[in-house]
Amino acid sequence: MRIDAPWLTDAPLTAIFAAFEAAGHHAYLVGGAVRNAVLGEAIGDLDLATDATPDQMTELARAAGIKAIPTGVDHGTMTLVAHGVPFEITSFRRDVETHGRRATVAFTGEMEGDARRRDFTMNALYAASDGKVIDPLGGLPDALARRVRFIEDAHRRIEEDYLRILRFFRFHAQYGGDGGIDADGLAAVADNLDGLDGLARERVGSEMRRMLAAPDPGPAVAAMAQVGALARVLPGADHRALAPLVHLEGEVAAPPDAIRRLAALGGEDVRDRLRLSNAHAARLDLLRREVGSMTDAGVLGYLHGADAAHDILLLRAALLEQPLDKAALEAATEGAEAVLPIAAADLMPEFQGAALGGRLKMLEERWIASGFALTKGDLLKEGK
Repeated sequence: MRIDAPWLTDAPLTAIFAAFEAAGHHAYLVGGAVRNAVLGEAIGDLDLATDATPDQMTELARAAGIKAIPTGVDHGTMTLVAHGVPFEITSFRRDVETHGRRATVAFTGEMEGDARRRDFTMNALYAASDGKVIDPLGGLPDALARRVRFIEDAHRRIEEDYLRILRFFRFHAQYGGDGGIDADGLAAVADNLDGLDGLARERVGSEMRRMLAAPDPGPAVAAMAQVGALARVLPGADHRALAPLVHLEGEVAAPPDAIRRLAALGGEDVRDRLRLSNAHAARLDLLRREVGSMTDAGVLGYLHGADAAHDILLLRAALLEQPLDKAALEAATEGAEAVLPIAAADLMPEFQGAALGGRLKMLEERWIASGFALTKGDLLKEGK
């Protein structure tokens, strides 16, 4: 199989390939770029692997007039900059000793050894400069079938880095097919749940948000709940409203949104457990607070804007297992466009200071209660 993509012939990438070949070495695209190209998904960063050591990369870059930056030289990673574009290139390596995200590695000239230290078979794919896909561990059939499967021994892959438990579910949400979640992987997760307790909460939060931003994370989150992983990372969370929410989002073409979906899950101490930013935490608090309120759709739009109001209405319908009220969505949009027809200056000089603020607030509340119907004249009469 070959990747047929226009970016393969971009000048910066071809310059990198040419520099290695001129020095008698080889560089290969690896991991996400190859996987996504095979799956027809959008391409992110272009990472490469090579049979050259960091010292050899430094020399071949100098010979080709390419800037070399030793960004992670102890682990075999150099950044080479061609035509102003940086590429991370890592020497083939094998794990000597693993201890979480960090490992003691040894450089190796063999692609197969490099592939064995990766997590999933669909990530152990390489591509040469001509686009030919190289599959040292037989991961290409898994990728084409959208099977998320650990390389060889799932228990061992997880014990090397317990974050792979969450990556297993996240990859299933992003790339998994209709065949269901891998049973061997799920069993290995069940045996290693204690490892989740030692993960940095920033890493847990990042994986959870990326998973919830997938087109349909419902099946993956349900599997997390089934095996006990969801309760370990987010105690008190309930996944049952997630699938209905995703369905309702589809009805109105609402884009995937991790915070909206996180509001559907609920849970205890979410901000701290997932290390949410202040902005994300404030939005989550708003959604969760207003979902249970009786606030009218139009008022929601006026107070919080159309996007937040629509999120709240989607969540209400999902949690109550009710059809989405399209009229309420329209009312929320109209409310967001409503403008209070009176200003503080209209009440002066009769009112000043705190009295002015109190009177304006009272009139705004009456205007809202009228369904935004009261005119400026109506409000001025009441304001006297």
